[in-house]
Amino acid sequence: MKRSTLLKTLLATTLAAFTLTACDNNGSTQAKDSVAQIKEKGIIRIGVFSDKPPFGYIDANGKNQGFDVEIAKEIANDLLGSPDKVEFVLTEAANRVEYLKSNKVDLVLANFTKTPERAEVVDFAEPYMNVALGVVSPKNAPITDVKQLEGKTLLVNKGTTADAYFSKNHPEIQLLKFDHNTETFNALKDGRGVALAHDNALVWAWAKENVDFDVAIGNIGPSEQIAPAVQKGNKALLDFVNKEISELKANGKLKEAYKKTLVPVYGEKEDLLAK
Repeated sequence: MKRSTLLKTLLATTLAAFTLTACDNNGSTQAKDSVAQIKEKGIIRIGVFSDKPPFGYIDANGKNQGFDVEIAKEIANDLLGSPDKVEFVLTEAANRVEYLKSNKVDLVLANFTKTPERAEVVDFAEPYMNVALGVVSPKNAPITDVKQLEGKTLLVNKGTTADAYFSKNHPEIQLLKFDHNTETFNALKDGRGVALAHDNALVWAWAKENVDFDVAIGNIGPSEQIAPAVQKGNKALLDFVNKEISELKANGKLKEAYKKTLVPVYGEKEDLLAK
């Protein structure tokens, strides 16, 4: 074999090996079926909230609890044979997309509202919950109409539906944004804003525990849905999660999770569950 031909062959072999390695390490271009990879590792990494009860939070014993956590355990059990074979990765609203894009998690179950903008960068599975926005304010200074917020400060979390909705539709309202739910609600208590906007289910729950506040606007903005999300193009995992959510609805386990985690907070509001 000529020297030039040998060099070309070696170069082609090296390039092919490099490409395969790159594809294997790139979350969106996987050398193996993503579900097979998870089964091989024996663990699924799921992004959840740490401070958003009753959906995702850490209890007094340091354990993950909440509605999203219950669903995550069902997915781990059906995929890997045990509800304990899940690694909970704590996330904030603003970094849910980035955690998927960077392959830090396999799946996000963090009260993730499905929107057209987000659907361009991640793939959403079948929804499991319905949601709209709510506005909570002090009982002694209630905000009952969005017009009352003009020229005033409204508290929101960065990267949430509330952030997007008010930024787009109400530029006359000043937004003060925080990364963590705890920070945002503490800011409301401290009077750094006249009201706080978030998913209505969350503000109802918070107001129930904080009796000096009330959700005077319980439904604003478009009705939307909460859904699991996977990395864009991860069809194998998306197909599995779609099937799983359908089965959890059919076998009553989604309703069991709802009764365990949401009914104690909201009462019987089954319209919260997606059909």
